[in-house]
Amino acid sequence: MSRYAQMFDRLGEQGEGAFGAFVMLGDPDPLTSARVLDALVLGGADMIEVGIPFSDPVADGPVIQAAANRSLCAGVRTADCLDLIAGFRSLHPQVPIGILTYANLVMARGRRNFFECAAEAGADSLLVADLPSLEAEPWANEMLEAGIEPVLIAAATTPPQALRMIARLSSGYTYCVSRRGITGTHQSGCFDPTLVDRLRDLGAAPPVFGFGISKPSHVREALAAGAAGVIAGSAIVSAAADASSPAAAVAPLVSELKAATRRDPSCQRNESYAQAV
Repeated sequence: MSRYAQMFDRLGEQGEGAFGAFVMLGDPDPLTSARVLDALVLGGADMIEVGIPFSDPVADGPVIQAAANRSLCAGVRTADCLDLIAGFRSLHPQVPIGILTYANLVMARGRRNFFECAAEAGADSLLVADLPSLEAEPWANEMLEAGIEPVLIAAATTPPQALRMIARLSSGYTYCVSRRGITGTHQSGCFDPTLVDRLRDLGAAPPVFGFGISKPSHVREALAAGAAGVIAGSAIVSAAADASSPAAAVAPLVSELKAATRRDPSCQRNESYAQAV
């Protein structure tokens, strides 16, 4: 059983949704980044999602782009990011960690080589944000062969054919974007329960809402829509960037957002989803 499956089973038994925390690796430097990763777990994050700094992202808003620029300016490259993941894995053997990145960075190393290196470092999943779902099958097959779970993006506007493909190929979890546009606008998302129902009917991996998660109310709304969890990114990255001690700044924010996943009547649909899959 994968780390994601173990996590969703455990949280389902506890009546909780999953809280995922996103940060950019190497921001603002590798040592601080490692400390922030530890602080996310200390704050209560159930799963970690990490970015690899890239100069031309298409999904990242200004907050996360700035984090990538800080990391690149510090000289951080893909190999350094894999080292950070390996360090995290050695300290947190049970916590799922996934990579969110772009096709250029994967192709630069060679697809199979990137997947194998990510798996060897200890990553559990990979989401390639600019990979169209209808072209994802060979990528997903190679990820699985390397020991990496492919995660694809779904939205309320995703056409039926593409949603069937996403449901068939996604593993670990399904990343559900809550609104159009880029990350980091702090605009609340629209957590559409019909998207969750469509994914359930297709037998998809547990849906986790991202984009538009910066407050406890957003977490509760997403879980009330039936999601198995949420991922927050820009709010955490912003808190770290504005602090003299980034690790000390992110832990309480994560703790506050994680608390919103617990023992709330609105989690009922989440429990139902866990039972259904």
